[in-house]
Amino acid sequence: MSTSTETGQVTGSVNGIGGSPQRPDGTIKVRGEFAYSSDLWHEDMLWGATLRSPHPYARIRGIDITDALAVPGVYAVLTHEDVPGVNRYGLEHPDQPVLAVDVVRYQGEPVALVAADHPETARRAMKRIRVDYQVLDPVTDAEQAVEGAAPDLHPDGNVVRYVPIRAGDPEATAEVVVTGSYEVGMQDQAFLGPESGLAVPAEDGGVDLYVATQWLHVDQRQVVAALGLPADKVRLTLGGVGGAFGGREDLSIQVHACLLALHTGKAVKMVYNREESFYGHVHRHPATLHYEHGADRDGKLVYVKARIFLDGGAYASSTPAVVANAATLGVGPYEVPNVSIDCWGAYTNNPPCGAMRGFGAVQAAFAYESQMDRLAEACGLDPVEVRVRNAMREGTRMPTGQVVDSAAPIAELLRRVERKPLPPERSGDYDLRTLPGGVSNTTHGEGVVRGVGYAVGIKNICFSEGFDDYSTARVRLQVIGGEPAALVHTAACEVGQGLVTIIQQIARTELGVERVTIQPMDTSIGNAGSTSASRQTYVTGGAVRAACLAVRSALFTHAEGKLGRARGQLSVSGGKLISSDEGVLADLVDVLGETVLDETIEWRHRPTEALDPETGQGNAHVQYGFAAHRAVVDVDTELGLVKVIALDCAQDVGKALNPQAVLGQIQGGSAQGLGLAVMEEIQTADGKIRNPSFTDYLIPTVLDMPPMSIDVLELADPHAPYGLRGVGEPPTISSTPAIVAAIRAATGKALNRVPVRPEHLTGT
Repeated sequence: MSTSTETGQVTGSVNGIGGSPQRPDGTIKVRGEFAYSSDLWHEDMLWGATLRSPHPYARIRGIDITDALAVPGVYAVLTHEDVPGVNRYGLEHPDQPVLAVDVVRYQGEPVALVAADHPETARRAMKRIRVDYQVLDPVTDAEQAVEGAAPDLHPDGNVVRYVPIRAGDPEATAEVVVTGSYEVGMQDQAFLGPESGLAVPAEDGGVDLYVATQWLHVDQRQVVAALGLPADKVRLTLGGVGGAFGGREDLSIQVHACLLALHTGKAVKMVYNREESFYGHVHRHPATLHYEHGADRDGKLVYVKARIFLDGGAYASSTPAVVANAATLGVGPYEVPNVSIDCWGAYTNNPPCGAMRGFGAVQAAFAYESQMDRLAEACGLDPVEVRVRNAMREGTRMPTGQVVDSAAPIAELLRRVERKPLPPERSGDYDLRTLPGGVSNTTHGEGVVRGVGYAVGIKNICFSEGFDDYSTARVRLQVIGGEPAALVHTAACEVGQGLVTIIQQIARTELGVERVTIQPMDTSIGNAGSTSASRQTYVTGGAVRAACLAVRSALFTHAEGKLGRARGQLSVSGGKLISSDEGVLADLVDVLGETVLDETIEWRHRPTEALDPETGQGNAHVQYGFAAHRAVVDVDTELGLVKVIALDCAQDVGKALNPQAVLGQIQGGSAQGLGLAVMEEIQTADGKIRNPSFTDYLIPTVLDMPPMSIDVLELADPHAPYGLRGVGEPPTISSTPAIVAAIRAATGKALNRVPVRPEHLTGT
């Protein structure tokens, strides 16, 4: 890892900020001893199952549960009539029924629930529920749905949200014009741990829910509405999460398990199998994007025009925010004086779509980076050069009017990946694993050509558009077992990204202690927001830091009275209280004694504002993140097979709080971008999923991922804690278009759709 600038406070401990300590959950995960949500167990518990619609669009004329109730071992069969509260939920708009009433709008929509003493019994009973459907013709084209060529699927029509962006002269003209229409397929988050949880009825008439999720408090808000209970009667605790990537922001088993538990008076466990998981969570929005770029002969952009259609599927989920991201980031990390973008999110009868890593920026980046390559060709420029000539920088005004007020090193990121050594050319002595088709022995090098491609991307960090985005942290400092120790409590969800490690590092840095315990995440403490938008290190990290500083201040006040030293001279390190004049004064153990210092802080980043509905103007975003990739590919032009040989990256992270974790995020995000480029797609036909399994839905393995040379820049953002910049999403954005650009360079094919399939490479 190379570093351009060192910033931020660094503790004397190798386990504090700037270090890469061992993850507290790492060893037990490697050993297979970590308790995931699907491992939850309760004495005398029941098993829940969900009956789902086989049709993408149909009216329900009747439901008969008689035969299901007669199955021995069945304790309950529930329909919409058994939902005691509001039979509607949703992240932003409550438009989705807990259980379908008179219509189903997608294949897999929940219709009824079963609780039984064995999972097989529950599934057997589920198959005996009789639903009388009147099958309707599904709406599956988002562009047609928006433009009025399809029937309305919801009372307010088929447009979930429309966002226009207008900047400069709408009639601007240019000497060089390139146009293109692009498609992005539906990608799945493909987390390895399926949806799961355990609901336990409580003596107070409420329920305790243990669940794998990304946002405990928003789950709680939706569950209490459906159950008709006050918030203090529905308590959520985070179960072990086996990956998320956006797919756990929406409800899955949460309300269903609680309904069954309260109805039966017994604990109820629900675990999806892999096929049900494909039906039971949202996916990345498929998109159709029409772009026109105008530039002068030197390749300098004059205008960008775009029409973007995002398929939100049957219900709103996160579509409104995804639309805003695709629109506001729709020209990429470039200076463009004249912009006209129209972006729609549509209701269809396809599977619901919502949050996934990159969140609207992924779809836009594939289109605008493809356009930049076309512009380079039209102007006779190198692909890197055309990007550098148009690269934004600190002080650039975005198409929304927002000024980028921290580092934006687009040109440097591109030059860094450009300068990296290329992999050696293939020779006669080769390893099958390095060729397209790999160990399947499909080729020995004949018909294989190589290409190199570049791309850069931009992503907003944290929630936007005036959302009250904050996190709550409680920090306690006391003596435990003869040593000073910190206890940290937040509701921020650890989903595998390493947040628990970062929290420990912050506490060690600010409190000067090694022993830091993370309390289980639950709703007994205030909201921490979602583990999404690359925000938790920023926002929950900011909250933990603020709470630690408050505890440290209280410690200095306590020490001032006890030792008679001015607090302005005091610091802490290595479990000791230190004076700037006298050096070590005392051990924290002796200073604290029986005293317990406890502080709870609700921390917010700087405010954002809503977009103007007519022009899209406004300071909508907190922070921007940037990454650039160079991809090298080998393509078998006869068989249409692709092997990514190298995927090098440069990314600005502001401050690497944990350098090893930063590299892991960049590698993981790049892997998901590779998947979208060449293999990952949920394929649908007339609204039905054709490949709901890891047999037919392909994800990259270790054999598909190439070596990565990664440069990490640390250009501090003065507005962020420690100067940090969100890391997780930017590498997913630029990796996909870089790989496709390399395939284009190798084959000469236009390739306007991802994922690239073999037939795209072998056809005319």
